Amino acid sequence: MDESRSSGQLPLTGSPSRHAAHLDDTDRQIVGALRLDGRLSVRALAEQVHISRANAYARLERLQRDGVITGFTATVDPDRMGLATSAFVSVSIEQDSWRRVAQALSDLPGVERIALVGAEFDILVQVRAHDNHELRDVVLEQIQAVPGVRATRTWLIFDEWTTG
Repeated sequence: MDESRSSGQLPLTGSPSRHAAHLDDTDRQIVGALRLDGRLSVRALAEQVHISRANAYARLERLQRDGVITGFTATVDPDRMGLATSAFVSVSIEQDSWRRVAQALSDLPGVERIALVGAEFDILVQVRAHDNHELRDVVLEQIQAVPGVRATRTWLIFDEWTTG
């Protein structure tokens, strides 16, 4: 689980106060390898990017300290988890309510991603549910009940691909 979620705080992934870390080609190779397999041992990682284990440890520690690598997670198949229904939900909100609404949305069951967007709506939320009845409950009973939410619109996801 993302540390920001477990602490009750929203992640600041797009915060303008953050500066991009300086990454060289080896750092990018490390990040790429770990994105494909977050369970790589440091030894296997070092072999894959052709550096020593000590160098791999040092770089990995720096990438974590600099906030480039924010955690390690398991990627799961939602269908195998019984979450066969998913949707994108656009949310229009009252002015100046972004953080409050986003925090409330992050606490709802099935909410997987929340993004502030520049569009005719304000927030795009990805929701996963066991079935259409549960999805309906999340959207109509829970998301629409969040103070500051003015309107929603839902798009069912029929199929999806992840890119590496």
